[in-house]
Amino acid sequence: MDLIKVVTRVQDVSEAISSVMNVDVTIVDKQLNRIAGTGRYKECIGQKVSGTSVFGYALKSGEHFIIEDPQKHEICNNCEVLTHCIEYAEVCCPIKVNTSTLGVIGLVAFDQVQKDEIIKNKANLLIFLNRMAELISSMVLEQENTERIELLAKELETVLNSVDRGIIAVDSAGKILHYNEKAVGLFQLDERYPKDLNIKDLIGSLELGDLLLKCQQAKNREFMYKKNQKRIRGFYDSNPICLDGKNLGTVFVFSDISDVLNIVNNVSIGMIETGFEQIIGSSHNLNKVKAEAEKASRSASTVLILGESGTGKELFARAIHFHSKRSKRPFISINCSAIPEQLLESELFGYEEGAFTGAKRGGKAGKFELANNGTIFLDEIGDMQLHLQTKLLRVLQERVIEKVGGKDWIPIDVRVIAATNKELDKKVLEGEFRQDLYYRLNVIPLSIPPLRERQEDIEILVKYLLDKCNRKLEKNINEVDSGAMAVLKAYQWPGNVRELENTIEYAVNMCGSDSISESDLPSRFKNLHIPGAAEISEAVIPIKKLEQIEIEKAIRCFGSSKQAITKAAQALGISRATLYRKLKEYGY
Repeated sequence: MDLIKVVTRVQDVSEAISSVMNVDVTIVDKQLNRIAGTGRYKECIGQKVSGTSVFGYALKSGEHFIIEDPQKHEICNNCEVLTHCIEYAEVCCPIKVNTSTLGVIGLVAFDQVQKDEIIKNKANLLIFLNRMAELISSMVLEQENTERIELLAKELETVLNSVDRGIIAVDSAGKILHYNEKAVGLFQLDERYPKDLNIKDLIGSLELGDLLLKCQQAKNREFMYKKNQKRIRGFYDSNPICLDGKNLGTVFVFSDISDVLNIVNNVSIGMIETGFEQIIGSSHNLNKVKAEAEKASRSASTVLILGESGTGKELFARAIHFHSKRSKRPFISINCSAIPEQLLESELFGYEEGAFTGAKRGGKAGKFELANNGTIFLDEIGDMQLHLQTKLLRVLQERVIEKVGGKDWIPIDVRVIAATNKELDKKVLEGEFRQDLYYRLNVIPLSIPPLRERQEDIEILVKYLLDKCNRKLEKNINEVDSGAMAVLKAYQWPGNVRELENTIEYAVNMCGSDSISESDLPSRFKNLHIPGAAEISEAVIPIKKLEQIEIEKAIRCFGSSKQAITKAAQALGISRATLYRKLKEYGY
């Protein structure tokens, strides 16, 4: 605490005392600086007073006193100016706050008349000066409280403006009282005080009566706001300001839906970064596709990844995303064949509250909204139903989505990467896939080679997968022996890399030594025939005949039902449609 904070008001008090007592008044602070004065002391304001003076004594003792004979009083014995003192009388009254002395009020008589005035009414004079000291003390306390309140208000303002959500406080009628900077930007409010603005002007009057009058809280309520060309969708929470059951106002906390989605993406999606170097293999076929995919990552165009199941289509999609300009934005993956048809639409596009029985209150954001400004990976796109293909086409053409049960178009900016193991061109001819959607998706096609077409990668993959399984299963298997490796290389891998990974994990579990042998492999590898040089016939068998033999073998092995045909096609490494065509060709 310091008197200098109220120096102007202290000067006013000194002049008031002087006018009443008709003597000169001076006031010093606890550093012995003269901060106020009247008469001949007015010109001395700012000067320092000696510590040996009566003011120094008063500061140390904290007591008031009157000196009637300055040259002879014991307090004056150590004063530096004792020998040439011209004062006739002095009065000192300390200014205290609690036990701390902040300064001293001094009255000085420079002639006998002023001295007589002081002495004749000593008791009342000290009472008066004590009241003046208390007045100055209260001024200091008031200033301290004012500064404390201003600091608290500034701290609260800083805190509110540091919150990345719009905050608006209203009275019990909904009239806006205060708001933070985020709310200004969110609702495009005027920065001056909005005297006539009501919260209903921002979020409508729906259910506000209960919130404003009944001290009720609200959580995750959706709102829509439009101003000029700006359109906001978001959520708000509200907390009442209640005293003795009476609502004095409400604090609303707003979130733009894009901010909410960004938080969801950052927390739940967890951006598992994938690089092209994580796609294991160095064969010519694979390196060619990697180079094409890297070029595609530098573009914003739609990519269609073609390849059999288990070839790593999602791995390529992730690598494209994380090498693109959208790498810091969300990557959302959804398997179109793994979600029932009646649910897929709401998963992709979201739904509004009340859109169907069981719909969550407030509705739900779809995968396209979650992927906004990022990338969405639509796996198994060939299994999407025609009516959803129509909605997807609108997304690609117009960059908008419509929620299930919604009435508004929601603009989005999403890059689409689609993938399929189906022959989409044939599905187009058969009327099972929209031709216009096919052309929209097939801007940059990437064809991932199956594992049987890059057998030189098998050894590299086996080593990588062996290390991975060792870590996962806490094993220490060093190698796959030459016999087992020969079997793995001879196999056609209808399930591709995914099947190879499962095979290695099985072998690691079964292996009882530090080396995987043929006996550790799954049973389907036990009778696999691996031709040696001496066994190769000199007679050349036509490819067509070999194909027919293998197809017959597959049908004998799996059968001819719909499910059996699917398994036979996987074993042969061809699509089901191709197998049907071959069966027809060979007269089955």
